[in-house]
Amino acid sequence: MTDTTEMLAIEQASPEELAEIIRELEQYRERLVNDTLSMAQRAKVMKAQALAALEPSLAEIDANLEALRQRQSTLLARQ
Repeated sequence: MTDTTEMLAIEQASPEELAEIIRELEQYRERLVNDTLSMAQRAKVMKAQALAALEPSLAEIDANLEALRQRQSTLLARQ
C-alpha cells in the first residue's frame, strides 16, 4: 500500500479502526525498542547508544501516534 493510499484509509477510518491502528503501532514501537535493545546487548553496544540511534524512528512513530489519537478524538467528539 502506498503512503497516499494509507493516508486516505486512515482519514476514512472509524474511531474503532483508528483504535486498532493505534494499538498495532504501539505494539510495533515496543517491539522495535525491545528487539533493538536485545540486539545491542548481544553486540555489546551500550543501551544509550542503541536508543540514540533509534531516536529518529521513535520520534516519527510518536508523531504518527499523536496524529492518530487526535484524529480519533475528533471523530469521537463528533458522535
